[in-house]
Amino acid sequence: MNKQEIREQVWEQMMDEKVARFPFPIKGRIPNFKGAESAAEWIRQTDLYKQASIIKVNPDSPQLPLRAAILADGKILFVPTPRLKDGFIQVKPEWVPPNEYRKAASLTHIKSYGKVIPLKDLPQIDLMVMGSVAVDRKGRRIGKGAGYADREYAILRELSQKEMPVFTTIHSSQLIESDLPLNPYDVTMDYIATEKELIPIHSTHPKPTGILWDQVPDSDLSDMPILQELKTLKNS
Repeated sequence: MNKQEIREQVWEQMMDEKVARFPFPIKGRIPNFKGAESAAEWIRQTDLYKQASIIKVNPDSPQLPLRAAILADGKILFVPTPRLKDGFIQVKPEWVPPNEYRKAASLTHIKSYGKVIPLKDLPQIDLMVMGSVAVDRKGRRIGKGAGYADREYAILRELSQKEMPVFTTIHSSQLIESDLPLNPYDVTMDYIATEKELIPIHSTHPKPTGILWDQVPDSDLSDMPILQELKTLKNS
């Protein structure tokens, strides 16, 4: 099966098994799932998380519990703006009242609590979390098809950031036993957290060290000003 066929199968299975959660429909999304809080808790228990000070997380619904926990745990949260239009939003825990962590971590309200940081001012990210539609046991991941998560990782590496561990949280029904397709720009996971367990991955596939510029169409440069900004930074 190709990537889109796998997505369709996972979305359908999650609905059939009634493990999907609002927002609906889940088709076309990083699907929210029952047990997302438990999956977030598995990540919180790792040494990598405990030692991290700055964590970047995707803005989708199933990762909301983890984003809120990051702020509650006194860590700095980075979240990409939708479609990478404005780059990355930073939220520091001291900017958020203790009873408003979940609200501050929601895509609806995050800009009220945080601020967009220029690429040149981005600090070193210690840990990254991606949303997924499907993941296999080799850490190969399929997102919703837009390619933003992989590109976000590549942007950070293009800015000379060190390679960082990458986690994902999924429902166990999203874990695929057969090998998923893998492209050169795809980022493999180091850990998969489900509602049941934390699965360490020992992938031999190298992560991207930057943007594959020859695969970036001109339309993306105009649609995502951050890419043009990055290109300018690299050429300055």
